[in-house]
Amino acid sequence: MDIVLRNAALPDGRTGIDIAVADGRIAAVGERLPVQGAREIDAAGDLVTPPFVDAHFHMDATLSYGLPRVNDSGTLLEGIALWGELKPQLTQDALVQRALDYCDWAVARGLLAIRTHVDVCDDRLLAVEALLDVKRRVAPYIDLQLVAFPQDGLLRSATALANLKRAIGMGVDVVGGIPHFERTMADGAESVRILCEYAAAQGLMVDMHCDESDDPLSRHIETLAYETHRLGLGGRVTGSHLTSMHSMDNYYVSKLLPLIAESGVAAIANPLINITLQGRHDTYPKRRGMTRVPELMAAGVTVAFGHDCVMDPWYGMGSGDMLEVAHMGLHVAQMTSQPAMRACFAAITANPAKILGLQGYGLEPGCHADLVLLDAADPVEAIRLRAARRLVLRRGRVVAEAPPAVSRLDLPGRPASVAFRHRRAM
Repeated sequence: MDIVLRNAALPDGRTGIDIAVADGRIAAVGERLPVQGAREIDAAGDLVTPPFVDAHFHMDATLSYGLPRVNDSGTLLEGIALWGELKPQLTQDALVQRALDYCDWAVARGLLAIRTHVDVCDDRLLAVEALLDVKRRVAPYIDLQLVAFPQDGLLRSATALANLKRAIGMGVDVVGGIPHFERTMADGAESVRILCEYAAAQGLMVDMHCDESDDPLSRHIETLAYETHRLGLGGRVTGSHLTSMHSMDNYYVSKLLPLIAESGVAAIANPLINITLQGRHDTYPKRRGMTRVPELMAAGVTVAFGHDCVMDPWYGMGSGDMLEVAHMGLHVAQMTSQPAMRACFAAITANPAKILGLQGYGLEPGCHADLVLLDAADPVEAIRLRAARRLVLRRGRVVAEAPPAVSRLDLPGRPASVAFRHRRAM
C-alpha cells in the first residue's frame, strides 16, 4: 500500500472509514483496515470525496477579463460581442498560458475533471489547437474533455459546420451547439437536427447550449429531446443552461419534464452565471433565471452544476471552486432540505462524472485514487463552509495540500491557538 487515509467520513454518511491506496487506485475501503508500511493520513473525521467535476466551462476564454474591454452591461449578448472582438487578437501562447493558470487553480481546489467548450467559429481553430495542447499537458492531473462549440451559430456562421468537423477530426471529444443563437427558431431546430445526426453517425456525445434566454418560447430543449429519442442517443446528450425553463408556464413544463427524462437527456445548470446574466431586461419582480433544477431532478433527469466562466467577457468573478457553484445553486433553487443540499453536492461530483462518462470515478475498490479531503464533516457542511481542501490526490499522488486554518486569539479561559472551524452544533 502507498497511502491509507484513516477515520474518514464519506458522502454517503459512513464515518470512521479507512481508504487504502495502491498503484494509483483504491485498494480497500472499510473500518480499521490492517494496513502497514504505507503513509498514514489522519482524516480526523473529515469528509473524503471523489474529486469535483465541472461539466460546463469555457477554458478558451478564461482569465481574459478586461480584454479588449469590460462587459459594462453585464449581458450575455455583450459578452458574445466582446468575445468576437477579442478573437482576432488571440494568440496560441496566451490561450495556453491562461488555461494552464486556471488548471493550477482547479487542482488546488480538488477540481480534477472539466468539460470545456471551445469556439470553432474562428477559421484558424487557434483555440482548438491550444486546448488540445493543454489537454495533453494536464492529463496527469486533470481529465479535460473538449466540446466543439459553434459560438456564432452553426447556421449563422458560414464555416461553422466544416470547422466543427475539423475540430472533431483533430481530437475534440463532444459535439456542441447553440440553437437559440440562430437567426430563427426554425434555424435553431434545424441546427439541433444536423448536429445530432452528425454525432449519431460518428458515435459522439452531444452538449448544447440550449435556451440560454429569458424567452419562455425558446424551446429548443424539446427538439433536442426529440432528436435524442429519434436517433437513440439517450445517455450521450446534454442540454446546458436551459434558463428559458425558468420563465415557461407550468403546464408546458409538466409536459416537457417527462419528455426530457424519457429521452435520456441530462441537464447542466450554471448557477453563478445564470443568476448574473439572466433577468437583465426585467425591472421588478426580477427573474432568477436558473433552470428548474429540483423539478428536473424529481423527474429523474441527471442534473449537474457547472462553473461556466471565470474572469472572462461574461463574468468577472470566480476561482474554480465548485463548492461556490453548489452554494449558489442551493440558494437560487431554494434547495434547503437535507436531501436537497446533498443533491447539490452530487451535482458537482457524481452527476457530472456520469455526464462526462468518466471511468474509474468513485470511492469503491478499483476506482482511481482521485480523492479530496475536505475540512468539513459532511457534504452539507462542505457547501456551507466552501470547505478548505486539506489534501488532493490524483492517481494516489498528493498534488495539493493545505493545513486547516488556525485562529490565534488570546482570550481568558480559552486556548491561545484553536482550529478555525465553524461546525454545526448537532
